[in-house]
Amino acid sequence: MDEASTSASGGATRRAFPPARSGVYYRFTQQNLPAWKPAMTPGCVAEISRRYDVDCVPNAYRGNKQDYIKDSSISKNCTLEVKVLDHMRAPIYVYYELENFYQNHRRYVKSRSDKQLRFGAEYTAESCSPIQWDDNGLPIVPCGLIAWSLFNDTYDFTYGSKEIKVNRKNISWKSDWEHKFGKNVFPSNFQNGSFIGGGKLDPTVPLSEQEDLIVWMRTSALPKFRKLYGVIEEDLRADETMTILIRNNYNTYTFGGKKSIVLSTASWLGGKNDFLGYAYIVTGSMSIFMSILFALIHVKYPRPQGDPNCLSWNRKNSNN
Repeated sequence: MDEASTSASGGATRRAFPPARSGVYYRFTQQNLPAWKPAMTPGCVAEISRRYDVDCVPNAYRGNKQDYIKDSSISKNCTLEVKVLDHMRAPIYVYYELENFYQNHRRYVKSRSDKQLRFGAEYTAESCSPIQWDDNGLPIVPCGLIAWSLFNDTYDFTYGSKEIKVNRKNISWKSDWEHKFGKNVFPSNFQNGSFIGGGKLDPTVPLSEQEDLIVWMRTSALPKFRKLYGVIEEDLRADETMTILIRNNYNTYTFGGKKSIVLSTASWLGGKNDFLGYAYIVTGSMSIFMSILFALIHVKYPRPQGDPNCLSWNRKNSNN
C-alpha cells in the first residue's frame, strides 16, 4: 500500500507529495525553474577635455590678458591639437565649459524678461536692469544681463585633412523654443551701444531659432558648468590627432574664469558626470557616521526602563 495514501490507524488519509528531487515541484521549491533576468551593463563613455583660456593668449599678453581680450585689433584665432585616445562613436557632443562663472547669482538670474522673450519689446520690464534700454532710449531685445553676457567663442574641427562638420541645430530643449521664445520676436538694439558684453545676434532670425541664446538662457546652478555647443555626427578613430580652431572671443579674464572645450559620447545612462557618484559617496558616508554616532550615544546613555508604578496605574485604569 502507498505510504502517502492511508495512515497506520486506517481510514484517515493524507496528501501525497512527489518523491524528493524529482519533477517540477522540487525544481520550484529550489528556485531552479528556467528564468530570464536582464543584466544591464553601461557602455563606455569616451571624453576629451581641453582647457584653452591660457594657451590661446599670445605670449606678449600673458601678463595682461584683459588688454588682449578687449583689443579688437588683435586676432583671437587659436589652434590646438588633441589626440583621440579612444574610438568615439557618433553622436559626439561638443560642450563649452566655464568655471568660476556664477550664473546662479540672484541679480543675474532675475535680469531678464520672460514675457519679452515670448511676445516682444512692449514687455520690456524693470527686471532687465541694467541692460534694459540702449543709448538712445530704445528697448533692447533680448534685455537683461543673461542675454547680454552670451557666450561667443566658436570652434572648427579638422581631422587630418578633412573638415569635421558640427551640427548646431536641435541643441536646445524643444519646450524652450516652442513655448518660451517667440517665433515673431526678433533681436533689436542688442549689443550696439557703448556697453557691450558677449556675443551678438542676427536681427533677421527670430528668437525661437537662436539656439545659442536659448541654451545660454537656461542658467546653471553651479559656478562650473557645461553647455551644449553642437553635435559631431561621425565617428572619431582612436590614436588620431584632431585640430581645433578656436576663436577666443569671450572674456573670462576679468573675473578669473576658466574655459574648456569638451567632446563626449553618451551611453544609455547619459554622458560622463561625476556629480552623482560623489553625491552617493558623501550621502553614504554621512549615513554610516550618523548610525555609529547614534549607536555610541545609545550605549553610553541607554534608554531608561519604564516606571512599574505607571504600568500598574495604566492597568487599573483599563480595568475600570
